[in-house]
Amino acid sequence: MGTAEADLQNGLILIRSHIVTYGHAADADITERIRAEIESMWNAPLSIVVRHGHSLQVRFVITAMHTPALQPEEVYYNTDPRNNYFRIEKTAAGNISSVDGLGSNTGFFLLDNLYEGSTTAAHEYGHTLGLPHPSQIDFRGRGTPPIMCPRGTLVDAVFQYNSAAAAGDNQNGGTMHPRFREVKDADIQALKLHRKISFHEPVIIGDFSSIWHDA
Repeated sequence: MGTAEADLQNGLILIRSHIVTYGHAADADITERIRAEIESMWNAPLSIVVRHGHSLQVRFVITAMHTPALQPEEVYYNTDPRNNYFRIEKTAAGNISSVDGLGSNTGFFLLDNLYEGSTTAAHEYGHTLGLPHPSQIDFRGRGTPPIMCPRGTLVDAVFQYNSAAAAGDNQNGGTMHPRFREVKDADIQALKLHRKISFHEPVIIGDFSSIWHDA
C-alpha cells in the first residue's frame, strides 16, 4: 500500500510506502534489507507512464522502521496510507510469507524467506499494491520470470532451483527459484497509474487491511 503523486516539475510519479516491522525475528538489519529490496527492484524498470500528455517516470520512495514495541492499536487505527505492517517470525503458517489479500497493508513474513536477493519482500509488496499472481504460471521460453510469479512457476531451466531437473519436478528443483524474479515494465503498467494519478493531490494505492498478527 502507498500513495502516488505527480511531480510535474521533475517529470515523476512518486510512489511512497513505509514498512513497519515487528515480531521476534524482526530487527533493524532485516528491515533495511526489506526496504532496500523493494525500492531497488521496483525502480529497476525505469518505467514511464503517460498521463494527459505528460510522460512521467515512476519512482518508488520506500522508508522503513523496526518497531519492536508496536501495539495492536497502532495497526488497527492507523490512517496513514503509506504504512505497511509486517510481522517477521522464524515459523509461519504454511511455511510461507504472505500479505492479507490484494491491496492490503499487513502481512506475516517467514524469516527464512528474507535472505539477501530472495525477492520475497518485493513480491509481497506487489500484492499490497493490488497485483495478483499471473493467471498462468508456465513461463518457459519467455525469459526471466516477472516479480509476481508464485513459487512453483514453470520457467526455463536456467531459472530453476536445479537446472538439471525436469520442468515441474517439485521434488528435484524443477520450478522457479524466486531469486530470479524481476520487476518489469509490465508490472508497473499493471498498476494503471495512467488512470489513477492526480495532478492535484496524492492518491492511495491499495487499502487498509489493518490486521495485527500474533506470533
